[in-house]
Amino acid sequence: MKYILLLIALITTNLNAQNVLKFDKRNVQCEDKWVAYQMTKDSIYNFGFIYVDNQAGLTLDYQGDFKIDKKGVFKRMEKTEKQKTASFKYRLQPNNIAIAEIPEEKFKELNIEKIPSWLAIYKIDENSMEYLYGRGFLYNGYQEFEKALTYLEKAEKKNPNYKGLQTELAFSYNALGKFDKAEIALQKEFKINPKDCYTLKELAYTYNHLEKRDKSIETFNKMVSDCGNKAYIQETAYNLAFRYFQLKDKPNFEKWDKEARKWSDKENQFTQNLSQLAIEINKM
Repeated sequence: MKYILLLIALITTNLNAQNVLKFDKRNVQCEDKWVAYQMTKDSIYNFGFIYVDNQAGLTLDYQGDFKIDKKGVFKRMEKTEKQKTASFKYRLQPNNIAIAEIPEEKFKELNIEKIPSWLAIYKIDENSMEYLYGRGFLYNGYQEFEKALTYLEKAEKKNPNYKGLQTELAFSYNALGKFDKAEIALQKEFKINPKDCYTLKELAYTYNHLEKRDKSIETFNKMVSDCGNKAYIQETAYNLAFRYFQLKDKPNFEKWDKEARKWSDKENQFTQNLSQLAIEINKM
């Protein structure tokens, strides 16, 4: 019985050590955080600091490796000669690989600062319009729309007429299904930049989802006459075709199916999707 209890105690201690790290975050959720990656087959954890480089985007500053002993202490491993003389920075693309934030109480064990001193050069003018708009644009691109809004809405309070800001706000609102807010933002931007392709695309998308189909088509026609961006025009025609598909309106679906295909010289995701939708609508 004594040996069983001892074995249970050892297993529990080891589990507690591993549970210090909770692998429940994605890299885009860890800006300005120390993170650890899943344990290797050698029971080693790679770790580093994630930050945003104003030019490169989300970046990992790799700082080395550590192990967790049976008492749960983080033991940083000695750097190799190469690690001692070089800096390892990796541009990150958003993905669903689970990583863990390193708890603050473990910073001393790893001999790391909560905020590295070098990070200051990436935080210059944090309250400037360029910084706030840039961060919002970046996180919209990473499909982190709620986080993008934390920057964009702050920027709007400073200067609502900043070029492109209202369209970027609308992009977030559209992605989150807040079409009324998107319409208000886009109407503001439209007054400033009535021929901007990105603004017109988002406006047509917004009208389509507000069931203002006539306005969506009117905006599409304006894109054709004033815009010239074939990719945006095709995307808008596709969105109209898709909505008519949802409404089981076969004549209008076929009309916009044809229109969308007209704006592409080769097969792409839109034309492939339309082919499948055409098969499905014929079954209805």
